[in-house]
Amino acid sequence: MTELLSSASIGPIKLKNRVIMAPLTRGRAGDNRVPNELMKTYYTQRASAGMVISEATVVSKEGNGWDQSAGIYTDEMAEGWKHITDAMLKLDCPMVLQLWHCGRASHSDFHDGELPLSASAIKLQGDGIHTPKGKKEYETPRAMTQEDIQRTVADYQSAATRAKAAGFAGVEIHGANGYLINQFTDSRSNQRTDEYGGTIANRCRLLEEVTQAVLEVWPADRVGVRISPNGSFNDMGAEDFRETHLYIASMLNRYKLGYLHIMDGLGFGFHELGKPMVLTEFRALFRQAIIGNVGYTQETAQDAVIKGDADMIAFGRPFITNPDLPLRFANGQPLTPWNDMSTWYTHEATGYTDYKALNQA
Repeated sequence: MTELLSSASIGPIKLKNRVIMAPLTRGRAGDNRVPNELMKTYYTQRASAGMVISEATVVSKEGNGWDQSAGIYTDEMAEGWKHITDAMLKLDCPMVLQLWHCGRASHSDFHDGELPLSASAIKLQGDGIHTPKGKKEYETPRAMTQEDIQRTVADYQSAATRAKAAGFAGVEIHGANGYLINQFTDSRSNQRTDEYGGTIANRCRLLEEVTQAVLEVWPADRVGVRISPNGSFNDMGAEDFRETHLYIASMLNRYKLGYLHIMDGLGFGFHELGKPMVLTEFRALFRQAIIGNVGYTQETAQDAVIKGDADMIAFGRPFITNPDLPLRFANGQPLTPWNDMSTWYTHEATGYTDYKALNQA
């Protein structure tokens, strides 16, 4: 299993192995959304990863949609993150920040009574959302105006600027899982008739403008984008999913970004609208690093790297319960199963920092 554990690079970012810690929203930042000592413990426990992609981190107050998730829209938040990135640097583990806006996957409880924003005024069909005031039904969002869009692009750029000040090695634009950018790229949730709707190019315009804004702050080889072509999470999935995501890959390739993070596995929900997209389809169009994700085992990850389908593989749930995951892979040691999800999204240390490395067990 040497290939998966071999060193690699994403542009100037040096990785000691190809096992990436996937972004995992855990809701431990408190009501002020400022990264804290508990989060620092959690991340440093997992510093044997080749690279860590931070939990999804909101770029603005308008972007909030998850109780006690972390933010990057104030200087205090950036300073909180810097304590974490400094500690990770000492452990030889680069960390990139995932830039997030929830869009319609939110609720007015997060926004002082104002409706959440989206591409179109189309309600997310789901079993409800947990807000600071309890579980509620999703609401019909307000379709974003041109002014809203321009302000949001500027929010991404400001967040990218703060991420640099916070000591991150790079940033990842979250274009997956039914959040704001995905709400624009998906033809079911985007029914606009202006230059941000209709054609695939128009629906991908927000992603392109956000990418361009971030590239004014960061060199291209320190920027990644995450997509979920097969995913149904947050009521996603359109008949033209393949054409849309191949367009995205080609578009992003022109910018020579550091990597494309593709949730190709089906374990996070599959829309079943056609044959699932696979990494080889993207490899033909995107020339820089590709990170595969969702449902990989050590064996299937190794196989993807050997075949050249992916350069690295991101692991999510295995990293929750196995903080020393790459070391377990290297030594052929068993994994702690991730059967109990009841504490994953609470706000305490239990189920967060109390999973032990094997040398601590």
